[in-house]
Amino acid sequence: MANVQSLQVYNCQAAGLSEIPVLSIADFRNCVIQHVKSGCRISSLFGRPLNNSNVRILAVLANDEAGTLFLSSADVEKSYPSLTPDCPQAHWFEREIAEQWGITPTGHPWLKPIRFHSSYRKGHDAWGRKSAEQIMPGVTNYFQVTGEEIHEVAVGPVHAGIIEPGHFRFQCHGEDVFNLEISLGYQHRGIERALIAGPNKRTIHYMETAAGDTTIGHTTAYCQIFEALCDCNVPARAQVLRAIALELERLANHTGDLGALAGDVGYLPTASFCGRIRGDFLNMTAIICGNRFGRGIIRPGGIGYDVEEKRLEELKGCLAKAAKDVTVAVNLLWSTPSVVARFEETGVLSRQICTDLGLVGVTARACGIDRDCRFNFPSGIYQFAQVPVSTWHTGDVFARTYVRWLEIQKSLAFINNQLEMLPQGQIVVPLDTLSPEKVVVSLVEGWRGEICHVALTGSDGRFCHYKIVDPSFHNWMGLSMALRELQISDFPLCNKSFNLSYCGHDL
Repeated sequence: MANVQSLQVYNCQAAGLSEIPVLSIADFRNCVIQHVKSGCRISSLFGRPLNNSNVRILAVLANDEAGTLFLSSADVEKSYPSLTPDCPQAHWFEREIAEQWGITPTGHPWLKPIRFHSSYRKGHDAWGRKSAEQIMPGVTNYFQVTGEEIHEVAVGPVHAGIIEPGHFRFQCHGEDVFNLEISLGYQHRGIERALIAGPNKRTIHYMETAAGDTTIGHTTAYCQIFEALCDCNVPARAQVLRAIALELERLANHTGDLGALAGDVGYLPTASFCGRIRGDFLNMTAIICGNRFGRGIIRPGGIGYDVEEKRLEELKGCLAKAAKDVTVAVNLLWSTPSVVARFEETGVLSRQICTDLGLVGVTARACGIDRDCRFNFPSGIYQFAQVPVSTWHTGDVFARTYVRWLEIQKSLAFINNQLEMLPQGQIVVPLDTLSPEKVVVSLVEGWRGEICHVALTGSDGRFCHYKIVDPSFHNWMGLSMALRELQISDFPLCNKSFNLSYCGHDL
């Protein structure tokens, strides 16, 4: 659906800022809704300040089937008719816009902060807050169910172990969950604001720590932005090593998740094995760059470390051993009826709800949706060596577990193939200054799902705005929907089957 109401671009393609149509808010609203009805989904929706008192809202809409992106915008000052009643995908984004810019989406069904920080525009607040002292994470009105034998269970933000803080509010009747409301914001660090006027020496650090378990994914998305704005061609060897690092990140986290899911149902053999094997995959990343989480390897223009023949042989040997071990450990799950029975029909998410909410990653593929940026929006080596999309159809804990196992097998095959035909040559190229007054969208399939970075440059070629959408931003609402009509004792297992990021959401 390409017309004068939207600019069509491709993944990692730089376009002129002036080429993005600026519509009336009524036309913008209609444009977004019609795109979504025609099969697109919202990858990003955000506001940025103009020189006057207005804020420009920009939408990035992704057409998975065609591999194209559509950009549209509109200027607003104080309020606009909410998109959410007609397009549920906009729900979380509109709450963020209201919080950041003090613009009220009139008619939004449940308008409240998502990160609990001060408005970026002084004197503008969608909730009438007057001072920073009033802004406390989790201090808000929660949805309530009233009636005989209805009770409320509050969990967090402080949890057992070392996981990050987040608050969960359950409305229950006995053990049955009527509604789960998720309140985040405890990890807000102001990363997007810190990126303005960059890139600089700290920019790469912000990218590597936006979500610490997704260092490779977020840093790759940023580097693709940088390279598109410099019109740079990354060397083939660097592209392959980047993809290997990204798949190792996927292997480590999927393996860890499978072990944790086994632990949640008390099946200790797989839980114990996978905890150790996850470490093996992390150690393979360390073989490449010296850091288990991949810090230092992805750099604008290429990679920070080459891998000589001796380390390549070590990597191949470790990969073969880990592949054998993870196969044995995970197959124990499928051969244990009590485990499979616990996974099946728990936390079912329908394909329709998944589509309506615009969910991504393993969650979407477990609902039978072919949604994978490596296939739909390929960049780097994935343009030439695609990874088949792994799906299942039941939308339950079993599906989200099984899709991870399918992806582990495909990632292992991909890495082995790439190691066998790793091209020679340089690993990094010099970069020029960034092009001024441009916009670039970079999509990367991280292990949780689609990572979307959007960069806008000013007349000086520096970032005048930078937007990050972690896959968790899309998917937290999916977890809430999956809990409805479950028993509250199912929450830990269902939560682990999503395994969403707190800091990736909060930024």
